[in-house]
Amino acid sequence: MSEILMPNDTNNLGRALGGSVLHWMDICGAISARRFSRRQVVTASMDHVDFLAPIELGDIVTVTGYVFDTGRTSMELKVDVEAARPSSNETRETASSFFTFVALDEDESATRVPELRCPTESERSLRDQALDERHRRRQELAAHATNGPTRR
Repeated sequence: MSEILMPNDTNNLGRALGGSVLHWMDICGAISARRFSRRQVVTASMDHVDFLAPIELGDIVTVTGYVFDTGRTSMELKVDVEAARPSSNETRETASSFFTFVALDEDESATRVPELRCPTESERSLRDQALDERHRRRQELAAHATNGPTRR
């Protein structure tokens, strides 16, 4: 999905509010999960978010989400955010996170989701990259929690 960063979604520096970016990521993840499961979905969790670069007023923001793993009733998604400045033909990664969504039936109870199939090499590669990255991030967070924060 795409947005243009407008003044209502900026801070006093003219950059995207973190909350607006998180909102866009959650909506994109929900759209991806609904398309995959063909069900209503709810956000169950959102992992640590990495804000990699600022998004400036007027930038075109593209949020991309995809399912990379499934459980019985849940779907694991990776959601990435890019910002483009058309005037300079510059595109950069700005944020990334992992989400878990749960599919709901007509009674709003958790219900089964389809099995994830990755028939092409590019789909398998995307899935494997997401699984590896999520595993690495979880190890880093666990190490950070054990060792305490580092000072820069």
